[in-house]
Amino acid sequence: MQSINTHLKILIAILLCLGVAITGYQIYVMEIPLTEDETDDIWSLDAKLEFEAAQGVPVKAQMFIPPLAQDYVSLNESFISNNYGVSINQQNGNRRVTWSARRATGTQALYYRLVLTQRYSSEPPAAVMPPLRDPIALEGAEQVAVNALISPIRQHSADIETFISEAISRVNDITDDNVKLLLGGDTSPIAKARVIDVLLAQARIPLELVHTIRLENLTNQEPELWLRSHNGERWLYFHPETGQQGIPENRLVWWTGSEPLFDIDGGRRGQLTLTVTNSEMNALRLAEMTADNGSSQLLEYSLYGLPLHAQQVYRVMIMIPIGVLVILLLRNIIGIQTLGTFTPVLISLAFRETQVGWGIVLFTLITALGLSLRSYLEHLKLQMLPRLSIVLTFVVIIIAIISLFSHKLGIERALSVSLFPMVILTMTIERLSINWEERGGGHSFKVALGTLVAATLAHLLMTIPELAYFFFTFPATLLILVAFMLAMGRYRGYRLTELMRFKALTKQG
Repeated sequence: MQSINTHLKILIAILLCLGVAITGYQIYVMEIPLTEDETDDIWSLDAKLEFEAAQGVPVKAQMFIPPLAQDYVSLNESFISNNYGVSINQQNGNRRVTWSARRATGTQALYYRLVLTQRYSSEPPAAVMPPLRDPIALEGAEQVAVNALISPIRQHSADIETFISEAISRVNDITDDNVKLLLGGDTSPIAKARVIDVLLAQARIPLELVHTIRLENLTNQEPELWLRSHNGERWLYFHPETGQQGIPENRLVWWTGSEPLFDIDGGRRGQLTLTVTNSEMNALRLAEMTADNGSSQLLEYSLYGLPLHAQQVYRVMIMIPIGVLVILLLRNIIGIQTLGTFTPVLISLAFRETQVGWGIVLFTLITALGLSLRSYLEHLKLQMLPRLSIVLTFVVIIIAIISLFSHKLGIERALSVSLFPMVILTMTIERLSINWEERGGGHSFKVALGTLVAATLAHLLMTIPELAYFFFTFPATLLILVAFMLAMGRYRGYRLTELMRFKALTKQG
C-alpha cells in the first residue's frame, strides 16, 4: 500500500512538472499570447525615392535597405516601381537595392516598404569583432592636431569604452583649435564622426558609422547617426555628439559606413522621404505569419498547425476534460448523483447547439414525455428490451413533432435538435428507464435533476471563450488536470450532501 501511494505521488509530481514546464516554455520562451485578443506592434517603413531622369541615358538608382538579421523580424518586404528592374546585393555588410531602367523620362518615383515586428524575432547572429586597423596617414598640421588630442585622451581613459567616450567629448569641444583644424569648419555629425574615426584609428580601435531610424510615427524622418565599436565581447554604441552610450530600443539600424543612403546614376535632384507608421495586429495571427515566413517554429507543432476543419473539432474536444472535471467535483466533493460521468458531458456538448435555456426545456420536456410513455408501457407487462425500443422510437417521433411545431411558430432555436443532441437524449432516456427499473422512479428523478444541473454547469464552463482559447493554445495544461484527477481518485472523505444529512441527524438526536 505504501509503495502504491509513493508511486501515485511520483506520477502526480511528474505530470504537474511536465504540464507547468511545457506551458511555461510556451508562454515565456515562445511568447505565445495568453489571450486571444492580445495585440502586438507592427512597424511599417516606407521609403519614397524621387528624382528627375536625364533623357537618353540609362538610369540606375541604388539605396541601402535594412538588414533582416536584427532584433526585428520581417513580415513583408516589397519594391514598387514602374518599368524598372530590381536586384538586391550585399555590399560591405549592408543590403543594397538597385533599380535600373534603359530609358526613363521626367519625374521618377521608386518605393520601398518593410513591415516589421519584434515579438517573434530570433536571436541576432553573434557579433564578430572586426580586425584591428592601421592608423590613418596624415601630414603636417593635421598630424600635429591629432597627436595633441590623442595624448590627453589616453591619459583619461582605461579601456576601449572610456577611450571612445573621451574622444567624443574632445571632438565636440569646437572651441579647441585642434578640433577646429580637423573639422575644417564643418560641424555636422558626419564630420565629427570622421574626426573621431581618425583619432580611434591612431589607437587601432575599430569603429563603424551606424545610420538608424526611429521606430516612431514620424513622416519625412532623417536617419540618425551613431557610432559603434567592438570591445572583444559585444558592440558598444555611442552618439557622436552627445556621447550617450547604448543605443535606444526604438532604433533600427538601416545601414553602416560613411556612404550616402542613396545614389543615382542618370538622374538628378534626388530626394528620399522616410515614413514610419505603427499599427497593431492580433498576436496569434502575427505568430502564424512569422511561422509562415519560416522565421519561427512557434506554431509548427501546436494544434494551430492542423487544418481549419480539424481545429474546429479539437476546439470542442479539448474542453471535454474540463467538463469531466466539473462532474468529478460535483460527484466526489458535493455528492450530486448523475447518470455516470460522461453522459452529463455529452448533454453539455448538446447544449452547444441548442443553447442552455432551450436545451434545458427540450431535455426536460422530451425526457418527461419519454419516461411517461415508459410508465404507461409498464402496465402492458412488456419485457424491458421491447419496452425500451418503443420508448426510443416515440422519442424520435416527439422530437420531430416539436421541431415541426416550433418551425410553424417561428421558434427557430428548437430546430437545433439535430442528430447529435437527439442521440444523446434518446441514450439518456434509455439509461433513466433502466435506472427506473432497478432503483425506482424517485431515484430516477433525482439522478435526472443532478445530471441536468451538472451538464448545465459543465456547459457554462466549457464555453468560456478565454478558457477555450487557453486550453487549445496550451494543451499541456491538461496534464495538470490529469494530476488533479489522480489526486481526487484517492479522496475518501465525506461529500457535502452527506455532511448536511448527518448534521440533520445530529439535530434530531
